[in-house]
Amino acid sequence: MKLTNRLLKIASLVSENKRVADIGTDHGYIPVYLLNKGIIDFAILADVNKGPLENARSEVKINKLEDKVDLRLGSGIEVLKKGEVDEVIIAGMGGILISELLEANKEVAHSLDKLILQPMQAQEELRKYLLNNGYEILNECLEKEDFRLYEIMEVRYTGKNTVVEDDIYYEVGKKLIENKDQLLEEFIDNKIKKYNNIIEKLGDKDSEAIISKRNLANEKIAKLKKLV
Repeated sequence: MKLTNRLLKIASLVSENKRVADIGTDHGYIPVYLLNKGIIDFAILADVNKGPLENARSEVKINKLEDKVDLRLGSGIEVLKKGEVDEVIIAGMGGILISELLEANKEVAHSLDKLILQPMQAQEELRKYLLNNGYEILNECLEKEDFRLYEIMEVRYTGKNTVVEDDIYYEVGKKLIENKDQLLEEFIDNKIKKYNNIIEKLGDKDSEAIISKRNLANEKIAKLKKLV
């Protein structure tokens, strides 16, 4: 089995010899890969839809891993009981949905050694939720696949909120800057282009709302340029 760059990067963040749950498992590629490599010896594969879970079941059977997995139909981490797993992967969903899944089963979310989160959008909102609801962002990295940059976070609940001195760090994770991620410059350039596009689309109109939007976009660009 050959994983895509995104899935391979997520898999590389799973700790050895831990019990892992893959939420929204789809075909179960990550846990099957980890089990085949001997990195882990037990995984819970969960999905809210029957189709993807059956795809995962087929993948498990092909790889003769039936005795090392538990397949569960259900929403998010609500399929888990406290203490069943050490680490949880939630990848390929929106950031707001991920935060809602964590909120829906705090007992489990708060008890985990680590969560590996890969939001497809609303990354800023997810960071805001995490840092203001007692989670520590242990690490962040970027991965490129098919011309798109993906943001991947390793987090853990500590019960302590993190003070963020500027909202720009919700948009660009501090760990990406601290680690000098090799894709950081491209990542920030993409964001600057996005704000320049907004300014361009606003044109020369001078209503109060337009001026406010233009000023905000220019402010974001100035902050982003200071990060690299």
